[in-house]
Amino acid sequence: MNDDIRKNMALFPIGIVMKLTDLTARQIRYYEQHELVMPARTGGNQRLYSFNDVSRLLEIKDLIEKGVNIAGIKQVLHTVSQDSDEATVITEQTENKRREMTDSQLHKMLKQQLINGKRPGQVSLIQGELSRFFH
Repeated sequence: MNDDIRKNMALFPIGIVMKLTDLTARQIRYYEQHELVMPARTGGNQRLYSFNDVSRLLEIKDLIEKGVNIAGIKQVLHTVSQDSDEATVITEQTENKRREMTDSQLHKMLKQQLINGKRPGQVSLIQGELSRFFH
């Protein structure tokens, strides 16, 4: 599977994202309202977040902790629209893959992302945040 598709695959419900980021559901919805993250929605209107969404939420959390307000965050991180490449989408291919994925496979993907997820000038996805879940 293509790395970009894997990172944008809608996988995590809001409850898991709350645990991974230590943000409340209200905070996460607030950032969505301000178009800083754009999770996919299932047919039942449930939000599903991708690796990229979780990473972006952690960036937002870090900026908030440094004293940056929402207007400043919007300048640093551009807003995400529904049709942008960074928006999490549910396609038939990704939905089928998500349904086929077992918890152990998802755990393996998270672990791989922790180990190999570094991009130039950026820390790997949730490094330090997710590591506490792996023993």
